[in-house]
Formats: sequence, structure tokens, C-alpha cells
Amino acid sequence: MNVAGMIDHTLLKADASKKQIEQLCDEAVQHHFASVCINPAWVKLASQRLLGTGVKVCTVIGFPLGAATPETKAFETANAIENGAEEVDMVINIGALKSHDLETVEQDIRAVVDAARGNALTKVIIETCLLTKEEMELVCKLAVKAGADFVKTSTGFSSGGANVADVKLMRQTVGPEIGVKASGGIRNANDALTMIEAGASRIGASAGIQIVEELKQHDHRFTEK
Repeated sequence: MNVAGMIDHTLLKADASKKQIEQLCDEAVQHHFASVCINPAWVKLASQRLLGTGVKVCTVIGFPLGAATPETKAFETANAIENGAEEVDMVINIGALKSHDLETVEQDIRAVVDAARGNALTKVIIETCLLTKEEMELVCKLAVKAGADFVKTSTGFSSGGANVADVKLMRQTVGPEIGVKASGGIRNANDALTMIEAGASRIGASAGIQIVEELKQHDHRFTEK
């Protein structure tokens, strides 16, 4: 199993510097991670630095609250793609979901999917820590209906991150064809493997290096290219 190739090497802190973003990119190349996940302002820099390496540039849309309008999220998506983003992780309109305004939730997701179509993979952050089981199921179904490629547990900026029960529920709801990304609080190899076993096909983590180094110590098969 190529765990390294399932990791989005992540740095989304507001105070991240240019030097830190460049280091993140270099680490992603060294360890053969799937992507770097960064804020939109750094996309152009990361895209230039990663050109030809096989590591993708992932960015976030409507982050971290999800409370922007669909039109704003669509523009943000198009702008990120123009700057070199190949994957976009958008935050749903959580307030609309809580209000049971499912039409707005779907419209919001679809705006990003349509803006990215043919140019970038779309992941839908549902912020599981704020949702009931029923809300999780509803929004996962809406994400599939809207044409998203992945559903994702968390921003890492709310009251909680990924857990096994939520990842299992998300996988059961979307089926085998849609990706499930577990993110938030995944700090070591055991965390990552537990999420993968629960159904995650991508891991979002700032501790990617620690994860792969721990796996190398135990079993080289987990980090083979």
C-alpha cells in the first residue's frame, strides 16, 4: 500500500511564510506525497515549484467557515485553477445545512464543481464535528449528486477532526466510487492506517513526514512508490 501517495501534505496556517511553503513543496517531492494543500495565495508559488514533479497543488475554497456565497466560491475556484491548482477542497454552507436548506447546499457545492470541471478534482469538506449523523448522510448524498470527486471530514480549524465512525459513515453513504478524505488530528502512522481501514482514500495531514517515517520503521511495503 502506497500510503505516502495518499497524503495531502498540508500547511494552512495564517502565518505560514514563503519559506515554509517552499519547504512543504520540497518535502512533498522528497516523500512522494499526493499533493500539497495550501491557502489560495500560495498556489502560484507552489505550482511553479512543483512543476514536473508529479506532486499536485491542492487549495481550499470558502475556507474555513464555508459561509461565502456560491458565486464567490466559484470565482475563488476559477482563480485558483488559473494559478495552477489541480485539486480544490471546498467548505459547504454549514448554516444552510443546519437550516435544512438542501437546495442551497447543493447549489453551493455545484458552483465549485462546475467551476472546476475538467480542470481540477473537487473535495467537499462537510465539517463532521458540527453535524449530526443524519446531516452527514444528507450532505454526502448532495455532494455525490452535485458531481464532487471526494467528501472530506474536516477543515482542522473547528472543534474536532476526523474520527473512524464518521469516515465509515461517509464511505457507506457515498459508495466505492467517490473518494473520502480524512483530515484533522491525524498525527501518526496508526491514525492514518486506522482512517484508511475505515474507508479513507486520502489523508490530509501536516504530520505526513512523521507518518511515513513511522511506517518505514515498521514495514517498507507501506511507503513503496
